[in-house]
Amino acid sequence: MNLHQQQAQLVTRRHFFRRCNTGIGAVALASLMGKDLFGEPSGAPAAGGPPASAHPVANPLAAKAPHFAPKAKRVIYLHMSGSPPQHDLFDYKPKLVEMNGQPCPDSFLKGERFAFIKGHPKCLGTPHKFAPRGQSGQMISDLLPNISKHADDMTIVRSMTTDQFNHAPAELLLYTGNAIAGKASMGSWVTYGLGSENQDLPGFVVLVSGGTDPTGGKSLWSSGFLPSVYQGVQCRSSGEPILYVTDPKGMSRDTRRRSLDALKGLNEVELQTFGDPETLARINQYELAYRMQMAVPEVMDIAKESPETLAAYGAQPGNGSFANNCLLARRLVEKGVRFVQLFDWGWDMHGISPGDDLVSGLPAKTKQVDQPVGALLTDLKNRGLLDETLVIWGGEFGRTPLNEERGGSKLLGRDHHPHAFSIFMAGGGIKRGFSYGTTDDLGYRIVENKVHVHDLQATILHVLGLDPHKFHYPYQGLNQRLIGPAEDPHVVHDLIA
Repeated sequence: MNLHQQQAQLVTRRHFFRRCNTGIGAVALASLMGKDLFGEPSGAPAAGGPPASAHPVANPLAAKAPHFAPKAKRVIYLHMSGSPPQHDLFDYKPKLVEMNGQPCPDSFLKGERFAFIKGHPKCLGTPHKFAPRGQSGQMISDLLPNISKHADDMTIVRSMTTDQFNHAPAELLLYTGNAIAGKASMGSWVTYGLGSENQDLPGFVVLVSGGTDPTGGKSLWSSGFLPSVYQGVQCRSSGEPILYVTDPKGMSRDTRRRSLDALKGLNEVELQTFGDPETLARINQYELAYRMQMAVPEVMDIAKESPETLAAYGAQPGNGSFANNCLLARRLVEKGVRFVQLFDWGWDMHGISPGDDLVSGLPAKTKQVDQPVGALLTDLKNRGLLDETLVIWGGEFGRTPLNEERGGSKLLGRDHHPHAFSIFMAGGGIKRGFSYGTTDDLGYRIVENKVHVHDLQATILHVLGLDPHKFHYPYQGLNQRLIGPAEDPHVVHDLIA
């Protein structure tokens, strides 16, 4: 027996009431308020809210009912880490091309600050060609020929905006609702609210390409203050799919099962004694890892796909490429994974080297993603999955309509720009062949239908059947929400079919 246990046993009832005279009222209040204390909507079960009973549910990843009928059941989020230049891909500005090389008008620069631009910058029109695509006539760059074929399947939002102009804070704000690390990620929120449709696979899977993690790091798929069972599970498209899941050498599956049963028994004793939800999370993570030993290698084996499918994506079994990850995303949602997050690094086009300039670096990067993204949309559509799967493509902020010219560079590049950027959305619940939002003639600021990243978060939750304003988790005395504490964020109903 340790010292803390000895001291606890010596505490009498008088000591207890003397030390806890204020806490007793809080305990009584919690008992009286019951479900209302934990934010469950009146008259309806909480989607992923804390259980009503004192003992947690057996499986926190079990599928849960949404607040209302959803438009989509699952999400594939394709994040281009580093932020692609919207002026060269989706937001064509003839006036900017006309003013190429001219000093930027002073009216745009008053009170502005940039990450890297010094002095008075020059306008930078795109060196690439645009054309109307599909029956909707959406203006999309020649750099995206395969994505352009889906112009009539998507909504392009050209009026996204954020509060942050550095990569890590902007990615954190986009995916956790806060520019400071420590909050719960979007995928964790969704699996907390809706659970998973496949109990043998994680509800939230992360795939990374481009040679490195995104700048925001693993905080972008952290569960934060939510139970850790909801954090994203990073899988690899080459080598062992998930590290440390396979059995050690010399341990049979039967031996593993018996050891887990013994460990589960000990954890259940601790759960009954202390009621810590993290103990339940630990039990479920061990059990999920055991089931994943069989299910994950099967779903991650893209060699089982037909040669025609592999060729359509440009995928090669064994490579850790974005193409492989797009094919894996389709396989995962097909198996019932709720939220699949792809991060592809290499989109920070500053123009300080041939690898990150607009003339050579950007075409090389778009070539890596255009074919697999086009193939993913086609594949989902042909399999009847697109209507129930929300697909989002974009970065964490935009790029300037100005040439950065850092250190006197003669290459073409764009600095960070929080005021305006573009994304596209397709699939479950989203309008097709639709453009939303407008920027000014230089693509500098938004002039119509501004969409803050919190509004995007609210819209994604709404499409999945979750009320973004009511959907919360009690932590540190606050009802924490993905969209933050303010009431300003709103669902952009104009994007929804």
